[in-house]
Amino acid sequence: MEKYLEATPDGGKQFYQNFKDKGEIVMLNLLRFKETADYTNLKHLSPKQEISGEEAYQLYLDTTKSQFLKAGSEIVYYGKGKDFLIGPETEKWDAILLVKHQSVLKFMEFAQSEDYLKNVGHRTAALEDSRLLPTTEMKSKI
Repeated sequence: MEKYLEATPDGGKQFYQNFKDKGEIVMLNLLRFKETADYTNLKHLSPKQEISGEEAYQLYLDTTKSQFLKAGSEIVYYGKGKDFLIGPETEKWDAILLVKHQSVLKFMEFAQSEDYLKNVGHRTAALEDSRLLPTTEMKSKI
């Protein structure tokens, strides 16, 4: 089964084109953690003792919180998951994260900032697999 941890250049280009003038976006993150965080090639971030993927992801959140706030972003929801009520039985996700960003440009500034890039390795060490779905609010008439 293919794993997804980074955006592709084409995916990033399409994301920008599709959402550049849409205003606020909410990113749906589906997260599957490694049992043990893998800090291979990330020794500068490696904790003194072995930690779980979930603990490494918490380090990622803790170390990037100030960059989130500086970019005007906010974590809307972070919760545990497992089995789908509706969906494939073979797909399991450990957690869901919803992050609201003011715009695509603000998100890209955040994701390319030097401070963010110094700590994104905790995310890499933590995750076995992930999905990232950008969304915009629908104005429905009920």
